[in-house]
Amino acid sequence: MSKQSKKSAAQEQEELLVKAIEATVALNPLVGVSTEELKASVKKTIKQAVTQPSKVAQNSKHFARKVADILKGTDKYEGRKGDRRFDDPAWEESSLCHKLKQAYFAWDESMGELVNELELDAVDERRAKFVKEVITTSMAPTNFLLSNPKALRRAVETRGASLLKGLRNYVDDQKNNNGMPSQVDKSQFEVGKNLAVSEGAVVFRNELLELLQYKPLSAKVYKRPLLVVPPQINKFYIYDLTPEKSFFQFCLQEDFQVFAISWRNPTKEHRHWGMDQYVEAAAEAVKAILSITRSEDLNVVGACAGGITASILSSYLQQAETPVVNSLSLSVCMLDMHSDELELGVYSSPATLQLARSKSQEKGMLEGAELAKVFSWMRPNDLVWNYHVNNYLMGEAPPAFDLLYWNSDSTNLPAQLHSDFLDIYENNPLPNGGMTVLGSEIDLTALDCDKYITAGLTDHITPWKVCYKTTQFVGGDIKFVLSTSGHIQSLVNPPTNKKARYFCNEDLTASAEDWLVGAEQRSGSWWNDWAAWLSERSGGKKAAPKSLGCRGLKPQEAAPGTYVYD
Repeated sequence: MSKQSKKSAAQEQEELLVKAIEATVALNPLVGVSTEELKASVKKTIKQAVTQPSKVAQNSKHFARKVADILKGTDKYEGRKGDRRFDDPAWEESSLCHKLKQAYFAWDESMGELVNELELDAVDERRAKFVKEVITTSMAPTNFLLSNPKALRRAVETRGASLLKGLRNYVDDQKNNNGMPSQVDKSQFEVGKNLAVSEGAVVFRNELLELLQYKPLSAKVYKRPLLVVPPQINKFYIYDLTPEKSFFQFCLQEDFQVFAISWRNPTKEHRHWGMDQYVEAAAEAVKAILSITRSEDLNVVGACAGGITASILSSYLQQAETPVVNSLSLSVCMLDMHSDELELGVYSSPATLQLARSKSQEKGMLEGAELAKVFSWMRPNDLVWNYHVNNYLMGEAPPAFDLLYWNSDSTNLPAQLHSDFLDIYENNPLPNGGMTVLGSEIDLTALDCDKYITAGLTDHITPWKVCYKTTQFVGGDIKFVLSTSGHIQSLVNPPTNKKARYFCNEDLTASAEDWLVGAEQRSGSWWNDWAAWLSERSGGKKAAPKSLGCRGLKPQEAAPGTYVYD
């Protein structure tokens, strides 16, 4: 294989991994979808098709004519360029394989035409398109051994060993991966060994969280400490993957005093934990940080659901007359959720949200494994069938990719917090001051600390235009920055990423589109821009502490603590 082809293969693998992490459920607070709802969408779409038999019959005739054209040798129906499912040369060199590929794409096109012809309302049409995508991707000839020339050739070359390995992979996934194809080789990673290895210690613990303090890397540090509030829907070490990708390491190198919350993974016994309990626990962590650093206030960072929690915490502290949050940085975080751009809006009717609440109340929690399964089926080609072919038909191990490992390290949401997040989504109280936490009204318009807000241009989980809406109602001096990446890559955006780009515009226009038109594109990671912004809000410098914790808050377990292993 040539050097160029090897490079292309590596690039293709990287692109696949990027697609996988950008379709992650992690960090997503909109958790009202269940497998039952997806199945219900399938049944409803089929029922709608059955009630319009004339359109189905006409569509079938059109498809039959397409097949006849294919058999005559038409050059139509070649599919999308760059579709990796059909990258094996046999799909072009073999007449039978080529016609099979063309027939598949003709059928896919016909199914799309049928959805358009059914004259559904907007919501049902979006559901029907989802169902069509699930069905057509599931029936791709590449998903079956006898119609996948690459898998057949592999079986011959290995004398059946690839099929035996594939069977082992399948059995293991049935036992250990909720019946879904594994997206990552978990054997290559271990938290505390090659992930989450920044040096630090647990300096405070309560029932809901552990507070980690990280060891400074320089002789002097900024006086004002930094607290990172992660989302409750996944483990905190998204901020501390490998040293090269670690946000914590970056902050330490920039001379910030870094503290981070590690949320406990709840079980059904913790069903009563809601936003009140999480904010109260985080407020205790804030008090501990101020005691350790002897600072009067601190800077706070939060992403997605963690950003929602951090915003509510900051407002609560201000309403309780302890305005200790000096600045608030929010990444890929939606505080105003009324938007047609949200993909999950199609599954978020009042009835489905109530059903989601009832189910989590019944179980006591919303299981992370169930969420991961649902979101995989919302990207079936990238997150299901790609790994089905790799793991089972080819008998290969899934990739060893740190972000995918983190994504698979799922956590649960207690029933009450799940309900609280659904209330925020359904009722949209944060822009209007309609939420009460621990007896205090949450008023983000009165939260006048400076804010740094980032979003991702290609983010489909928290669309950037929805994130931008925060700039129009929160108080304080605000800077908005738009990364050119998706959801996760906008967050994990180290300066070593040479492809990183971001947009800046100081004029926060009412329209997000107008803001982008007037924005300047800059090379590099927004992390550097944020660090410069935060350094101006972190006070002067002082000698770095010689030890972690303080007299009343002694270091306990070494980082990453104990809750991360729950």
